[in-house]
Amino acid sequence: MNILFSGASSFTGHWFGRALADEGHRVLGLFRKRSAAAYEETRRRRVETTSQLHECAFDCTFGEKRFLEIIRSHNWDVYCHHASDVTDYRSPAFDPIAATRNNTLNLKSVLDALEASGCTRVIFTGSVFESGEGQGGEGLRAFSRYGVSKRLSWEIFLFECHERGLQLEKFVIPNPFGPLEEPRFTSFLANTWKDGRAATCHTPLYVRDNIPVDLLALEYGDFVQDPETRFCYPSGYIESQGRFTERVAAEFRARTSWDCRLEPTEQSDFSQPLIRVNSQPSQIRQPDWDEKRFWDDMVEFYRAP
Repeated sequence: MNILFSGASSFTGHWFGRALADEGHRVLGLFRKRSAAAYEETRRRRVETTSQLHECAFDCTFGEKRFLEIIRSHNWDVYCHHASDVTDYRSPAFDPIAATRNNTLNLKSVLDALEASGCTRVIFTGSVFESGEGQGGEGLRAFSRYGVSKRLSWEIFLFECHERGLQLEKFVIPNPFGPLEEPRFTSFLANTWKDGRAATCHTPLYVRDNIPVDLLALEYGDFVQDPETRFCYPSGYIESQGRFTERVAAEFRARTSWDCRLEPTEQSDFSQPLIRVNSQPSQIRQPDWDEKRFWDDMVEFYRAP
């Protein structure tokens, strides 16, 4: 298939593009900045690696002139809308309305151009942290303003695709982790232990769905190749964050000389839903996935200088 893929510089975008290319599809990954050199640190490393895996187009922002020109210059089977405005997405100042506007910029023109190119399917990446997704309590409310923007963007895509008869599908991401990830919880753990210090999990009672990124990518690849399935809710390690922290520590201890000490703490912040997870166990759905190899690669990534 000819696949147009936005958001290719992101952590999951890199792994998804890799999975699709490994299946033999022609993938064109879209990047907002002018070149790989314009990115910094881990993202730059991802982009440099991605450019060796499939075709790339730079200086291309969703909905803008160059984006539309690229659509019109080829015939496409599938458009994967993985791009999302995540600028300061954890900040209370994050503006969900502005983010939604960026996520859906000139959407009518984009969808018209895709339809004219022969594209019949649009695959939207959602998040378990948006309202109405996943399993848990508290009415499945959005976790954050970022979650609000994802839901609003989905609703706009849903309406506009329906108007045109385009098939819209949704792949809902839980909490991925693995090599080439930005500084987040698992990278904090690894780097803390690498420095010989004890790590702390401040939210040990939250139950979350942490999924190895290469397992998630296998699920994404299968989903894109299956036009009959409209929604996918891949799931990894469903457990408390305290238990997940212990899991990561055990895997690192088994592969390094690090102590991987954990400093117990009582949770005081309960501002987020206690439980939010996905519903389709990916290890059952992907029997050929190599869990040991994932952890080997994960540890090696953080052990490297």
